[in-house]
This record gives sequence, structure tokens and C-alpha cells, in this order.
Amino acid sequence: MSGDPGYAINVRGLTKRYSGRAVVDHIDLQVRSGRICGFLGPNGSGKTTTIRMLCGLLTPDAGEGTCLGMDIATRAAEIRRQVGYMTQKFGLYEDLSIRENLEFIGRLYEIKDRHSAVDHALERLGLVERQRQLAGSLSGGWKQRLALAACLMHEPKLLLLDEPTAGVDPKARRDFWDQIHQLAAQGITVLVSTHYMDEAARCHELCYIAYGKTLARGTEREIIAQANLVVWSVSGTNLNPLVEPLKKAPGVLSVAAFGNTLHIAGSDALKVEAAISVFRSDAQFQWVRIDANLEDVFISLIGQAQDNFASSAERKPRGGA
Repeated sequence: MSGDPGYAINVRGLTKRYSGRAVVDHIDLQVRSGRICGFLGPNGSGKTTTIRMLCGLLTPDAGEGTCLGMDIATRAAEIRRQVGYMTQKFGLYEDLSIRENLEFIGRLYEIKDRHSAVDHALERLGLVERQRQLAGSLSGGWKQRLALAACLMHEPKLLLLDEPTAGVDPKARRDFWDQIHQLAAQGITVLVSTHYMDEAARCHELCYIAYGKTLARGTEREIIAQANLVVWSVSGTNLNPLVEPLKKAPGVLSVAAFGNTLHIAGSDALKVEAAISVFRSDAQFQWVRIDANLEDVFISLIGQAQDNFASSAERKPRGGA
């Protein structure tokens, strides 16, 4: 199969089963070259399995498509040599220095001018002054930089980043995303999984999956518009008594805390207003209708999704009449 040259990732119907359960269930994913695509979803949604199929580490049970224009079924080895894959867990040698780790990666990829490639990687990620430091002594943010430097050693055209900023401080996350945008500006395509909504907002486009199925795709603005959510915000001194009754109310898709407020969301304005009307006469609560944000949408989507590991008796739709 030949790929569309405009797409770095172009797959359809991607499926992977374990013990008869589809952990990835007919996922379609298209990412244009030079774009940053945020890959979102709760833990266990199939993000890591999808990423591993894209870079040739897992063989799909069904589906077809291309990665960097190469068929994922027949050219997995070639794809792996042109992809940089950053795993959730730090995968380099902690008893080697930063420089020694990069030199090892250079040998794995048989980079000809390995010394220059290591120097370039150190400079690119601001690691020159720490190059003799053992990897095991680095903080989370510096380990993240080293892992990204290792991913870039062989000059990949596509980066697959699996929750790369988990456990690092806010400044390290900002610095990391600045680097990702610089790489995208150079034509490198990035698929990055994340749980952080501020990071999702920095992506050019998004794909949200849950329980192995695609729930939403598009830009941030498109996903919010497609959801067509009605959201009310309530503030007050003690909001806890509202949570469970509102979650059970007809038409309410989600009730989520945002600082000192609750967001109550649904797709039917009349049903949501009926649900909150019981509490609106209480002077201790202040109510205001607001625009939906990305987190409102994702919380509501997961509330409607069906768990692929739940029994059929447990699979009940939310937010009905």
C-alpha cells in the first residue's frame, strides 16, 4: 500500500485484541506532515497500544494504512528506523552518563559520524554542561530532555511521544512544548499522548479515544463545537451535596469540580436546566451559564463511553431521559 505523501500517519480500522477483547477497536487516524497531534484518553484507553502498532512494535489484528508513506503491515522495520519513540517510562541506562547513553543510541542506529551527532543532540537539548552526569542522578525534567535527545539522534521524520511530560514540573513541561513546536516548524510530525488539557490546547489537532474507540477528532475549536454542550457553573461554600444528585439527574452528562466551582454539562438545555432548578433557589449557590471548555467535553464523552472490559449488564448509557 502506498501512502498519501501529505500524511505522516494515515491508518484506518486499526484493531488489536487481547484474550478476545478489543483494546484498540477500529481506530482511524490521519496526521499531516509537520503537525502536532494530541492523542488523548483515560488510562487503559488504547493509546500506548496504538502508538506501538504505528511504529511497528506490535502487529495489528485488523486495519491498514501507512506511516511515513510505508505500509505498517509489510514495512515495519523500515518505519522503526525513521521514527523516534519516547516511552512513558525512562528507558535509558541510569548508570551511564548522558553522553554515553547518546553514544550508545548512535551505535544502535549505525550513525556514521556518531561523535558529531552526539554533540548536535547535546547542543539541541541544552545538555552540554551536564553531558558527564549519570542519567540516574537526573531530575524528571532532565531525564525527559535526555530521552528526547535520544529520540532525535537518527533524525526521525516522525516522533511518537507517550505521555512524555508525566511527573515533570510545570516549567519543564513548558520548555518541552517549546521544543516540540520548534521541531514541528522544521517539518517533523509529532503524535503525543497526554492527560493535560493545557498541553492538548497547544496541539494543532486532537484525537480523543476511550476504551479503544475514537470519540472525537479535530481541532480544539471543532471538538468543542461538535460536542454542542450546555454548561452551567455553580459556586458556593459547600458544593458537595450537589454532586451525587446532579450526576443522577436525567440529561446531565457530567459534573466536575473546577477549583471552587462545579461544571454541570449536558446536551439538552431544558433537561440540564430542570436538573439544576432544584438547587437554584438556595441563596448560598451562585449559578451562571458558561461556554464549554475542552475538559468539559472530554469528561462528558468518557461518561457516555462504554467500557470494553465491562459486562453487558454494566454497559448503560448516561444522560438519558
